[in-house]
Amino acid sequence: MEGKTNISFANVSANYDNAVDVLSNVSFNISAGSFYFLTGNSGAGKTTLLRLIYQLHKPHTGIIKLFGHDCSALSRNDLAKLRHKMAIVFQEYSLISHMTVFDNIALPLRVRGFSQDKIKKLVSTTLEWVGLGKYADSYPLELSGGQQQRVSVARAIITQPSILLADEPTGNLDDENASRLMELFIQMNKAFGTTIILATHNKKLLETYHFPVISIENHHVSFSGITETAPETTRKWKGPKPQQSDINELSKQFEDIEKL
Repeated sequence: MEGKTNISFANVSANYDNAVDVLSNVSFNISAGSFYFLTGNSGAGKTTLLRLIYQLHKPHTGIIKLFGHDCSALSRNDLAKLRHKMAIVFQEYSLISHMTVFDNIALPLRVRGFSQDKIKKLVSTTLEWVGLGKYADSYPLELSGGQQQRVSVARAIITQPSILLADEPTGNLDDENASRLMELFIQMNKAFGTTIILATHNKKLLETYHFPVISIENHHVSFSGITETAPETTRKWKGPKPQQSDINELSKQFEDIEKL
């Protein structure tokens, strides 16, 4: 699947309220099926870059293309259809407090019109993957910050997006649960061809999982690192991994997502 461009920036600059550019004259192409870490100091522009990709923020110059489509030329409805092929996880969780964990994760499936039987199966499986199987009937405020983050991730990955953007998704997690999520992201990348951009400050993640790195410094973007993951034997973190049978089952359930 790699080779086809999913994300393209051409001379993109972005700011807020016409202030100094957060990102300036940024150009790059990211192929389908890629996995990148996104690094930079606090305030460097990592979240802004993710927001630009997801079309939550518009550049003041330049062109952004997603799946070959110039986003500036798309109608609101067409842009909404593109977003159905993407998912984003922010640091602040963005969970709905009056809905249970199950219903928070099920929300994107209900929006897409999935049957209740299929929703129950997919949500239950995903909850087990992220280690929250017994919390289906709990409410977000009853959970720890790390548990809420895992709910947020589960809600994002359940639609098997073509592009997954994650802003510090392991920031509130211990090593075991951070490893659980990283291995899940890796399986998604391998099995589904999901393009993943994961913003992080965590040096241990960068040292353990050797994905190429997008760095933001002085308003500009640069790329470094190898193009493939390091061999399994170099990973130091050990944690529960999603079973390949579960990955395959989820893939079958989402064959129709590509048609949306």
